[in-house]
Amino acid sequence: MGEEYFKNKTVFLTGASSGIGAEMAVQMARRRAKLGLLSRRESELEKVAEAVRSAGGEARVFPADVTDAASVRAAADAFRAEFGEIDVMIANAGVSGNNRETQMIGPEPVATVININLLGAVNSVAAVLPEMLDRGSGHLVAISSLAGYRGLPKSAAYSGSKAGMTAFFESLRVDFGPSGIDVSVIAPGFIKTPLTSGRKNKLPFLLETKDGAARIISAIGKKKKFHAFPWQLATIVRLSSILPASIYDRIAGRARYRE
Repeated sequence: MGEEYFKNKTVFLTGASSGIGAEMAVQMARRRAKLGLLSRRESELEKVAEAVRSAGGEARVFPADVTDAASVRAAADAFRAEFGEIDVMIANAGVSGNNRETQMIGPEPVATVININLLGAVNSVAAVLPEMLDRGSGHLVAISSLAGYRGLPKSAAYSGSKAGMTAFFESLRVDFGPSGIDVSVIAPGFIKTPLTSGRKNKLPFLLETKDGAARIISAIGKKKKFHAFPWQLATIVRLSSILPASIYDRIAGRARYRE
């Protein structure tokens, strides 16, 4: 099912203008998907759309901010008006908040991270879920993070937003799975994208963008309910979730990958 899953599927993808979103778009295009690409940067979206067409897919560009629920809904409506329905919605838009203002818990910078990563995903779901429920089918996908397992150092806003995103989509799976809606939560580790660039210290188990996107596409195509990777880092993170707080704090406090 994985390789054939995207053929002729309509996919509404947020955060599509760069990084993992742009690479996912091209890889889905090779599988003959029809893509609605949403991001704030129209010029970058147009470049991705051209790459999608060159790879054999179809693309429509929707410049919008995921924090604006009305704009996301309007984009989804426009995509549906042309293609009839949205089969898959991938909530991929996100920011890392890797700056001093956010790490020092400035209310506005922290709100920006949570609004984009979590509430942006909520807005994306709201833009497609009613129509999916009406027809009794559809696939909602969250690009979350291993950072959502436990609070990471210098990552309060990011970890909090991704933990919330994972829990939100898991609740959706429980609530709407019986109505025919598939829900997948994808929790990657570190992938080489603009979000992970500029770090002084080496990131553990860092994946190339193409590899990370391929793993995500495969998990979506198999309709996995939850998929965390790479397995080495996922195993470490899972084990950390059962450590007593005192031990976890000592270990996590030595991490320097956000610097």
